[in-house]
Amino acid sequence: MKTIQGPAIFLAQFLGDTAPFDTLDNICRWAASLGFKGIQIPSWDMRCIDLQKAAASQDYCDELRGRVESHGLQITELSTHLQGQLIACHPAYDPLFDGFAPGWVRGNPEARRHWAIEHLTWAAEASLRLGLKAHATFSGSLLWPYVYPWPQRPAGLVETGFAELAKRWLPLLNKFDECGVDVCFELHPGEDLHDGATFERFLEAVGNHPRANILYDSSHFVLQQLDYLEFIDIYHSRIKAFHVKDAEFNPNGRVGVYGGYLPWQERAGRFRSLGDGQTDFGAIFSKLTQYDFSGWAVLEWECCLKHPEQGAAEGAAFIQDHIIRVTERAFDDFAGSGVDDAANKRLLGIF
Repeated sequence: MKTIQGPAIFLAQFLGDTAPFDTLDNICRWAASLGFKGIQIPSWDMRCIDLQKAAASQDYCDELRGRVESHGLQITELSTHLQGQLIACHPAYDPLFDGFAPGWVRGNPEARRHWAIEHLTWAAEASLRLGLKAHATFSGSLLWPYVYPWPQRPAGLVETGFAELAKRWLPLLNKFDECGVDVCFELHPGEDLHDGATFERFLEAVGNHPRANILYDSSHFVLQQLDYLEFIDIYHSRIKAFHVKDAEFNPNGRVGVYGGYLPWQERAGRFRSLGDGQTDFGAIFSKLTQYDFSGWAVLEWECCLKHPEQGAAEGAAFIQDHIIRVTERAFDDFAGSGVDDAANKRLLGIF
């Protein structure tokens, strides 16, 4: 067995215009002061990384890694959640997702998609130069408007959608394979890959590609009412990244899974800071340890109630307390009788 690494923190929700969140060095210093040991970097934020330069220059990557390590931290993964979303986008969402891309490709979905492909390609090359083994992203979505089967979906619609999604991602999966990096899709509502069944459809469509893997985040499964522990039993061989985020689901006579278009504070399903929700993290860390997950436990803060700085401070200690230092010996070794092949055969009646 292997010990999970951590605690780490995803910087996307914390970066801002004021210190200590305004520069890479400042936010690294802040994260280290809370007890974090790693950072997951949003690759679209120039305050953290120039992705194009990182893809092309080993010197730049060595300098970037050195800056982070000077604060006692490691880079856990790069993230292309925003760019990955734009690999596949249903036209109904074009105006909303245009904000994920620079102004010169807005209003032009095809140009926007090629911009996203370029960034994913750079992310693969940058990850290689930085010595990273996993990459965090979204799949994008062509089918999300049809997630509920009413009106009845025409025959072949879902199959066509996944075939197209696979066609778009396969060259990128091959690129990441060349770089020795796993693509870890965060299974998330709003994405075509949002649960185990949809991941299986995609996996089949890309020929069980070895780089098509999962960023495990149980909070999205709590909100969907999916068994997040059995999910680990089923898909543990594909889980290569881990977001630690709490959630709760409290349905009532007014609202359930779909949320009634209510704001986050009033929904039945809400993201919470670590320890404030309903997630059994003791069981999650135990299962991931049992299945030899050796990646990073990365805090993602998205609580609708608690201040992010409080959530981060509490979250570092929470993750540290849940990391299991694996044992190097069996608990009953003291009672062992040694290895004797002849004695074993006698015990079994083999002569």
